[in-house]
Parts: sequence; structure tokens; C-alpha cells
Amino acid sequence: MQSKDEIKKLAREGVITVTFTKVDGSERVMKCTLNKTHLPEQKDLEEATTKDNPKVLAVWDVEKNAWRSFRIDSVKEVAA
Repeated sequence: MQSKDEIKKLAREGVITVTFTKVDGSERVMKCTLNKTHLPEQKDLEEATTKDNPKVLAVWDVEKNAWRSFRIDSVKEVAA
């Protein structure tokens, strides 16, 4: 399993596909990023992504055009 920092690094480099188990037990495949070229304009990316639970990562869902998050321990696969 990849660490939060490893997943965050990949997401900053471009769009990644993350497969994880949602809280309700269903599986979700999400195309997401933290790459500034894909993000909506905001005040501070670090503020949006670092003041969170160390077990959760907030990312920009490029298909839903919205911020989403997932638990690191629920991740099954990450593809860059």
C-alpha cells in the first residue's frame, strides 16, 4: 500500500486513478488530481489539503469537478 505522501506526490504530478472502498462498503474508482493546472482557483492549496486527518486525503475529482476525499487505508490501487 502506498503512503499518503506517495499518493499526494503522484496527484500533484498529474491526474491519477484511485480505487478505494467507500465508508458504505462499495468500491469507487476516481480520477483525481492535486495538479494546479486542473484545480479551480482558490486561496491556498496547502490549506485545503493539509489541515486534515492524516488518514484522509482530499483531492480534486476531475470527473465530478468537486473536492472529494478518501481514507488512505481504504485504497486498493493507484494508477498514474
